Amino acid sequence: MALRPHALLPGRYDQRKVLATTVDAWGRALWLVCPEAELRPNPYGSPSPHPRTAPYDALLVVADGGTFRELPLRDITLRVSLLDALPNGRLVLYGYEAAGDRNAQIYGRDGRRRHRFALGSAVEFLMADRRHHLWSAYGDEGVYSDPLSAPGLVRWDSGGNRRWGYSAPKGVEYIDTVYACNVGDGVAWASYYPTFPLLEARADGRIRLRRSPVAAPSGLAVDGDLLVMLGGDRQPDRLQRCRLTADEVLTVEEARLTLPDGTPLKRYARCVGRGRYLYVRRRSRGQWYVTSVR
Repeated sequence: MALRPHALLPGRYDQRKVLATTVDAWGRALWLVCPEAELRPNPYGSPSPHPRTAPYDALLVVADGGTFRELPLRDITLRVSLLDALPNGRLVLYGYEAAGDRNAQIYGRDGRRRHRFALGSAVEFLMADRRHHLWSAYGDEGVYSDPLSAPGLVRWDSGGNRRWGYSAPKGVEYIDTVYACNVGDGVAWASYYPTFPLLEARADGRIRLRRSPVAAPSGLAVDGDLLVMLGGDRQPDRLQRCRLTADEVLTVEEARLTLPDGTPLKRYARCVGRGRYLYVRRRSRGQWYVTSVR
């Protein structure tokens, strides 16, 4: 099965200076570009861009279908690693800030900062929906050291106010690290270490856990009672089509996911699940691909 091209950053922007990128709840690709960034060595992979000074200005590039628009952002104090679009033209940024723990910032449609708040540490996923819910999922370094991160999955409103945190039912392992996350309108799905159940968390506080045969997936997409999971059992291109019952995930079919030209999908840097769609980014920060449940 082949991925489809979804969005490509135009060549006039230097993808080496992209601080963060995602695909939002409306299917738009977002890139935060800092023209004054410099590449610095990264012990975990390729050199990564860092702003030379703080605060700094950056440019949000938005791909919506075949059109592109820009939004200049002013006075960013974070070394941004994650971002997402909020309703009403706003934007949330997450990253490291040397002075203080308010490591999330909300920007208005005019490109100016409106609010700062503490989101916790070791955020693996930061994803908003179209109904003013913002979900954050965490890794073990945050779960075991930061009270804000300790639930492993947290829901905020779109103003940065904490509304809910996951608490594992009796007899179920708590979240150590969220490996895969999908956010639709009013619902988040997650697969987490150590036992990799499929967690369904509704915005009204209801949760459901299903036993899953897929360990360590890197991405998932959901549509009704259908589910696809990518990268299970640490095989990057392994795509499993599944059906959901009341309490389990049943594998229906397995396939290998390839690039559009049929090249094996050996490595990728990021998966973003949005309802029925799963967006995949390779090491290049400039291009997104997509597959779907149906």
